[in-house]
Amino acid sequence: MSSHLPAVLAALDASRDAAVARWFELLRIPSVSTDPAFKADCLRAAEWCAAQLREMGFHEAKVVATTGHPMVVAHDRAVRTKGVPHVLFYGHYDVQPADPLELWTTPPFEPRLADDPDNGKVVIARGACDDKGQLSTFLEAARAWKQVAGDLPIAVSVLLEGEEECGSPSVPDFFDKHGHEIKADYVLVCDTGQWNKETPGVTTQLRGICSTEITVHAANRDLHSGRYGGPAANPIRVLTRIVAAMHDETGRITIPGFYDGLRMPDDETRRNWAALNFDGKAFLGGVGLSSPAGEANFTIMEQALARPTLEFNGIGGGYQGVGVKTVIPSKASVKITCRLVPGQNPKAIPSAIRRFVEARLPDDCTATCEAGMGSDAIVIDPKLPFVSKAQASLSDEWGRRAPLLAVGGSIPIVTAFKESLGMDSLLVGFGLEDDKVHSPNEKYNLSSFHKGARSWARILAKLGA
Repeated sequence: MSSHLPAVLAALDASRDAAVARWFELLRIPSVSTDPAFKADCLRAAEWCAAQLREMGFHEAKVVATTGHPMVVAHDRAVRTKGVPHVLFYGHYDVQPADPLELWTTPPFEPRLADDPDNGKVVIARGACDDKGQLSTFLEAARAWKQVAGDLPIAVSVLLEGEEECGSPSVPDFFDKHGHEIKADYVLVCDTGQWNKETPGVTTQLRGICSTEITVHAANRDLHSGRYGGPAANPIRVLTRIVAAMHDETGRITIPGFYDGLRMPDDETRRNWAALNFDGKAFLGGVGLSSPAGEANFTIMEQALARPTLEFNGIGGGYQGVGVKTVIPSKASVKITCRLVPGQNPKAIPSAIRRFVEARLPDDCTATCEAGMGSDAIVIDPKLPFVSKAQASLSDEWGRRAPLLAVGGSIPIVTAFKESLGMDSLLVGFGLEDDKVHSPNEKYNLSSFHKGARSWARILAKLGA
């Protein structure tokens, strides 16, 4: 099959305009998984993906209902040949909300091609990178292989999720019921990034994640601040005092037990990272910052990749409207997420946070703590054969060595693949730091899209060699 590779690459080059048009069709569907108002659009995106896979010649492509938004499951062949590797490709068709809408230069679900002074041609839309552009690179590579050779070099199943952006709540039940349908030798995941716009990479480490929402309650209703100001406990003041105590002056997290089990990267990993010549000043400068705010005595790269975090993602209480309303609120809340590194327990940390809060509550105040999603950090063995094959394929396409990367973000389903189905993951993506993922005016470089598809075509050939 590898003899077909030149023709496959030529087919990808010849079909660039058609590939972008298909990508735009998917981007126009506002498949926001976190908002029930977009439920029908999530189904429409799933049906669009299944139809594309059927059109490409996948033997079976179906939309599978879940307790939430549906999954798309497909298989490229009816019967698997003994000795031929079988992989599962994973991506997600759901996207983050587009808010705040007023910060978009054009409507978020009307994709447009634009000229970027630093990146050349880019596509701007919600989901342009995360993950509709990323998953489309693989689908276009598979389409070209089917067109040229009639089949893929290896057996490929596909799983496209509709709830990645809201914590994948339906995954455990889906794996229980349908895990046998998607079980493969390993998983291909395209939801990560390049080192820079000229250098691809293979991700071998992801931070884990856990979340909780803390609400402090006091009086049984909002109070007039003129009548009760002074003697009445103010939940906003109580909450902010407690959350301020969760970090010390050096940036270290003060929650007892938070660092239990933590494992630092080994010496070889640290040497590999050092060789990347990470520019911390430019990293912060790109978002208008200049001074690292993480734990003292760790580099910016270590703070972003190898150290755990506790971040406040949103805080609220009392009157939020225009003008002044003189009330003491009855409650105040904060949303917290923690990024975790190998060895930390995502199930134990929300409980530790709850105990920390409860120990600091004054009289007349109570707290509720609602734990959310959680997943362990992931470390992929860099000596697995598919890692070196992917590195070689990327180097062939991009003309430079593809390094092994760590990512500060989390992909909880990668943990689930390993724990529930025993599958390791090959993490290859073509996103960039300036793609504004989850922010207004999200973009994806046209070069990342085209070279990403060519990269996957090469990787499929190498995996089947």
